[in-house]
Amino acid sequence: MLDPEIPVISVVDLGIVRSVELAADGTLEVSVSPTYSGCPATEVIRAQIGAALERAGLAKHRVRDVLSPPWTSDWITEVGRAQLLEYGIAPPSAPVASPRRLLNDAPVACPRCSSKDTERVSEFGSTPCKSLRRCRACREPFEHFKCI
Repeated sequence: MLDPEIPVISVVDLGIVRSVELAADGTLEVSVSPTYSGCPATEVIRAQIGAALERAGLAKHRVRDVLSPPWTSDWITEVGRAQLLEYGIAPPSAPVASPRRLLNDAPVACPRCSSKDTERVSEFGSTPCKSLRRCRACREPFEHFKCI
């Protein structure tokens, strides 16, 4: 199932699906973590997962939120990072090793021309998990999936 806000990446490759487990009572339990607390897409994702499970004949299921530990951009798979880049969104540039890393406005490569001569235009793009940037080399605007 694709993410409703970025329709080229699956919720698994985005790292939102934390686990899929069969409970003792036979209920299939899917645990999800939103990219941001209060992310409006979380409800849609929960509903889409539930509908997919019902279509697959798994009537006994539960989709639950897992907020701890919080989601991190480190959980985006390599496949997911490549899908973001191909779609024109610069993937998170480095693992989040410490909170100080979040304050550093490290260079972000343009997904169109690969130049690292880019600038942040706005802390927020079309969603809170992305910032808006501009490439000084090719002059194209693009979004960057934040390192969270």
